[in-house]
Amino acid sequence: MGFDLQNLEAALKAGRKYTHIPFSLHFFETVSSTNQTLWNLLNQGTGSETVVIATQQTAGRGQWGREWISPVGGLYISVAISFDHKIEATDSYQLTFATAWGIASQLRQCGVDVGIKWPNDLVLNGRKLGGILTETKVNKGQITQAVIGVGINWANPVPETGINLESWQASQDCRPISCLEMLTSKVLLGIESGMESLYQEGVSILLSRYLDLLTNIGDQVYVNNLSGTVVGVTSQGNLRVNLETDDTKEQITPEIYIEPGTISLGYHKSSV
Repeated sequence: MGFDLQNLEAALKAGRKYTHIPFSLHFFETVSSTNQTLWNLLNQGTGSETVVIATQQTAGRGQWGREWISPVGGLYISVAISFDHKIEATDSYQLTFATAWGIASQLRQCGVDVGIKWPNDLVLNGRKLGGILTETKVNKGQITQAVIGVGINWANPVPETGINLESWQASQDCRPISCLEMLTSKVLLGIESGMESLYQEGVSILLSRYLDLLTNIGDQVYVNNLSGTVVGVTSQGNLRVNLETDDTKEQITPEIYIEPGTISLGYHKSSV
């Protein structure tokens, strides 16, 4: 069964306040990676808001150089972001947070109870539903171009720690996401609304919305053999962890900040 771009365009028009679709949509059956394909298009002169969608990836990329297994049945999509505001290279995490919040909130509006796992995963029933990979080009410390890649499990096989949307919907009373094109429109509208929130309302409001959907609050973590509790995320995108101390004289619990990529919060083998 192929991907229907007309269905996607109809869903996007239905979901936006304006009928104009700002996205230039490009569909491929198989690519090495949607992010790489999109960078290639940008290098050939396509504009921002260009979108690449693929049925499968043969060399999908995850965060920190990890492989992203991308079998047929999932949604693999990359979007080129335009910059209305200057964003420092060190603040690229803001694009990831905006994307995660935007997609999660779009799916939640449909009745799919998606949460966010720091920094860049979408979770459902305690299992991984999808992930986000932000890549940027930088000039003089400012981001000049960005590509945001999103992979979401739709009907593809997943590992024990994962979940796909079709199997989750089969256990529900209703089927809020009726087809892959509808899921794609929710992702695109989510990215659009996330960027609007970041550009128009600023990072502090975006961060509070991101924290509202963060599933890690209260998680126990171990850092350098010390036990701690996740209490939030800083305005720089780092994880806030309160360390447990045996010193009863200490009135203040020591708090440390952990950069993305330095620890893995992991997934439970069975659903929570």
